[in-house]
Amino acid sequence: MDCALKCVALLVLLGCAFSKISASLVKDDYEHCKNTVNKWASSSPDLEVKEEKHRLRDLLFFLHVPRTGGRTYFHCFLRKLYSSSLECPRSYDKLRFDPSKHNCRLLVTHDDYSMMSRLPMEKTSVVTILRNPIDRVFSTYEFSIEVAARFLVHPNLTSVARMAGRLRSKQGGVSTLDIWPWKYLVPWMREDLFARRDARELQGLYSRSNDSYNMEDTVMPLHEYINDPIARDIIHNGATFQIAGLTNNSYIAEAHEVRRCVLKHQTLGEYVLEVAKKRLDNMLYVGLTEDHRESATMFANVVGAQVLLLIMSLWSAEESSSPEYHQNSSTDQNASKISAAQIINAKNEHMTVGRLMEAYETCISSLRRTQKQRRTASLKRISPANFSKEARLDVPEVVLQQIKSLNILDMELYRYAQSSFSKQHKQMMRQLKLQEKDIKFDDPYSAASRNFLLFTISIILLLLFIGLFVKRRRTLKLKL
Repeated sequence: MDCALKCVALLVLLGCAFSKISASLVKDDYEHCKNTVNKWASSSPDLEVKEEKHRLRDLLFFLHVPRTGGRTYFHCFLRKLYSSSLECPRSYDKLRFDPSKHNCRLLVTHDDYSMMSRLPMEKTSVVTILRNPIDRVFSTYEFSIEVAARFLVHPNLTSVARMAGRLRSKQGGVSTLDIWPWKYLVPWMREDLFARRDARELQGLYSRSNDSYNMEDTVMPLHEYINDPIARDIIHNGATFQIAGLTNNSYIAEAHEVRRCVLKHQTLGEYVLEVAKKRLDNMLYVGLTEDHRESATMFANVVGAQVLLLIMSLWSAEESSSPEYHQNSSTDQNASKISAAQIINAKNEHMTVGRLMEAYETCISSLRRTQKQRRTASLKRISPANFSKEARLDVPEVVLQQIKSLNILDMELYRYAQSSFSKQHKQMMRQLKLQEKDIKFDDPYSAASRNFLLFTISIILLLLFIGLFVKRRRTLKLKL
């Protein structure tokens, strides 16, 4: 009995000692993490608000946060303005490129803000779009499953791997699987879909659930997806980490340790949030997915208008240049000189902000039809699951609240972006109204119209005066 008591006492002492050691280690780790994150935040070189931050610089870097509609801006805005010859090498499609290419003027990519370490910071303007974090999580979940479902035409994963290898060797190009973050998320979902399909065929199970986001026999339920370590590492607070330059695709050497510390000690996220906010303040443009029309209008007037102004200045410079200058210019000078034709297609020589918006509206209609058709074809392979805005209404409130709690940093950053967007939009609208007034007063046709109107009013008043005078004389004659 005494031996048993001694053993129990020893275990209690060991437990207490272990608890103290664990607490000490946690405390030490927290202090280490706090110093690491604070050092990273304070050493960021670009946190002072730039003067003339809304002026377009030589290079436009579109930091595309996934599932915010950035692909639409790329196709329907930027490709209407910039020619493909001015896109930086591997822009958008691959994440590692050489920015030293001559005339590299447009970079559109899922790379995070750490890309700025490889770019000429003082000559680069950054633009981005943010989305409501809850909707962005939904869209990320849906898209990763949609792309993964395309592979279900194959009998097994071995067949998928062989097909992918053959396609890449033939095409030499890239696919969604080469692009961050889909190169992590899609294979994860693909393996899960095949495993669930094999289980259904083996056990003869078929989902009868009416909730498309909770069909565990067919696809990974949303509540499982958001709690997986992969989702916690890549998806949650993804916009904040991407703008701070701390994704697992970062160029910064200490990014992994900073991100680990923030994920482990949530209170340290405030440092990351403040860095992200200051970087938003320095951007040329920040749009909102939900305010689609207002965001597109502001992009056209803030970014598009300045690109068009650059084109006009280049045309003027070309027209004023003498032939002798071009003949005497060296090869290097000619190579570095950018012509207007390189920036904009010949068919868009007379592009204006208004015409840019018209082209954008036409483009997004076509793009949305194509995307809808492809989405419908993919989701047929995981029927009866059918993701839609209406289906999202069936997701339990407890899951929505969990998404919010997992994305506290993104929720706060989005609110901050909404406030900044509202201020910039109001400022833009005031400027547009002033420009409209200036155009009306400067327009010779408007001036002629005003003069004609004044002349017409004068004639009418004169005729009325004459009529009243004649009538009064007749009245006086009758009285006499």
